[in-house]
Amino acid sequence: MNWAVYFRRRIVLVTLLMGALSFGQTPTDDAPTDFPPLEEWKNAVLSGNAATLKAFYSTNPPARVQANGVPSSVNSEVDFWLGLKALSMKIDVMRLRNHPDTKSITFRATVQTESPSVRTLTVADSQGWQEQGGQWHLIGVERVDTPHLQQPSDMRKNIYPPEADAHAELKAAEDRAAAQHKRVLLIFGANWCYDCHVLDLAFQRPELAPVLAAAYEVVHVDLGPDEHKNEDLVKEFDVPLDKGIPALAVAASDGKLIVSQKNGEFEDARSLTPEALLDFLNKWKTEAR
Repeated sequence: MNWAVYFRRRIVLVTLLMGALSFGQTPTDDAPTDFPPLEEWKNAVLSGNAATLKAFYSTNPPARVQANGVPSSVNSEVDFWLGLKALSMKIDVMRLRNHPDTKSITFRATVQTESPSVRTLTVADSQGWQEQGGQWHLIGVERVDTPHLQQPSDMRKNIYPPEADAHAELKAAEDRAAAQHKRVLLIFGANWCYDCHVLDLAFQRPELAPVLAAAYEVVHVDLGPDEHKNEDLVKEFDVPLDKGIPALAVAASDGKLIVSQKNGEFEDARSLTPEALLDFLNKWKTEAR
């Protein structure tokens, strides 16, 4: 399995805890989204004390860290945060999910630094926490520094309406594509998926939206809370969900598969660039008449 996907499913239930930390109960959103250990972790960053900060990261099991799309280490993670020499940090929590003995948090941090070259830094972060012996420790981190794509301010948008009929929407999209000499872009995902919201925002960018509208009919295929919804479409369009979501497939107007992602190219959308998305759209659109 792709390491990044294993990591994501280990530390966030539904968002990042779907695999290794399954306890058979449905997680719930906290209200309000306050979690004191996160504030303590932030204070450790601001204090600049390496030992205090490192103590937040689990040693059994060892905390898994991913930074900017690649595996990293706890030491590198600590060095990153302390290297900022942060003067202040504002944390905007987008989702806090509860599960027995675990919590998963997706947030955006805005950091004021001492560096004359980078006064303000934005970090998109997802953290998985586990209670161990009465203390909360980080068991996983997925961090993207100064992301190239806009990060969502919340995850309330209903990109994947649960009542939508993906099969009917696909048929209608194929009919429109045939009439307008377009292809069909299927985006497999779910509302709980942070990177699905990142991708949705990205496709609204001024350099991407016109290309998307001119060349594709878009169908959002909801995978549901456990990625088992619309399994027939997942199979039909050869989408390997073990590589993560969002996952994309391009089909001709007659439904014939043109290409599907095989290596989770979009599952870490938060770390992609607009140029990479534009290249994808241009590569698989139909040739102009």
